[in-house]
Amino acid sequence: MSKRKTERLLGLVVCLLSTRRYLSADQIRAAVPGYPEQDDLFKRMFERDKEDLRELGVPLETGLNHPFDDDPGYRIRQQAYELPELRLEADEAAVLGLAARVWRRAELAGAAAGALLKLRAAGIDTASLDGTDEHPSAQGIEPRLGTPEPAFGPLWEAVRDRRPVTFSYRGAGRSEPQRRELEPWGVVNRYGRWYVAGRDRGRDATRVFRLSRIAGPVKFCGPAGSVTVPDGTDVRELVSDRDSVPAPERTAVLRVRTGAGADLRRHAVSVRDDTEPGWDLVTTRFTDVGWFADSAAEFGPDVVVLDPPDLREAVIRRLKGVLA
Repeated sequence: MSKRKTERLLGLVVCLLSTRRYLSADQIRAAVPGYPEQDDLFKRMFERDKEDLRELGVPLETGLNHPFDDDPGYRIRQQAYELPELRLEADEAAVLGLAARVWRRAELAGAAAGALLKLRAAGIDTASLDGTDEHPSAQGIEPRLGTPEPAFGPLWEAVRDRRPVTFSYRGAGRSEPQRRELEPWGVVNRYGRWYVAGRDRGRDATRVFRLSRIAGPVKFCGPAGSVTVPDGTDVRELVSDRDSVPAPERTAVLRVRTGAGADLRRHAVSVRDDTEPGWDLVTTRFTDVGWFADSAAEFGPDVVVLDPPDLREAVIRRLKGVLA
């Protein structure tokens, strides 16, 4: 929203809040700066402004001051516009403050900062919880919740706006990603891993997808408001049920440079000399391609995945991403 439009809408709200009578469109045009003189332009702009205010939740009323008035007028009743007094117990304010700090460095940082600002405006003391207070007790709690997956941002927007999305997904044990079209219901974190749950249109069934397995961009494929979340849906429960099923254990064969990869060797099934001098063949077990690929890629050129192919491709993608 442009600065000029923001100032005009703010002036419109102040104007309609300051009167008990219904103001006609002509009275509003004369009182609120920013409206054009031409009648056609004013009518179109005023209609858009009214819709914008209603979408923002402003209780804009339409009515007549007298039964014989020809044109309706507009006003905003202060009782309907003002929020009730906000009261929070100390533990409730603490939870909200901690939640805001968790999201300080993620996509929701702006929303979290805005929420804290509203709490302060309502007289709630959050200074000791959002990191602005230097008191020692405030420094003991520093929660952080990272969102490294590129898919998080667009999926969170899709859940917020109730928009369907499409993306390529590499399922467990699959070497090639498959195209999915999803009506997302929620994005949640479980044990440090991010998931999205919703209705898979292609399979006409509820599905849970792990964000780290999404390959490429997430794209919107429908208008806002076109996704309906079924009543009683608990996304956390869906993810919990899905994540409680143990993944099958698989075997990985790695070529590890001599003297490197201590963590990989510690959990290895076997370690033997490779035919190439300066390298060892390490056989180990894993259950999740994404997690193990992240671990293997951290060793850079000291670890080469030989098998299975999907794990090798996952590591190569991560290394190429670093180079890019």
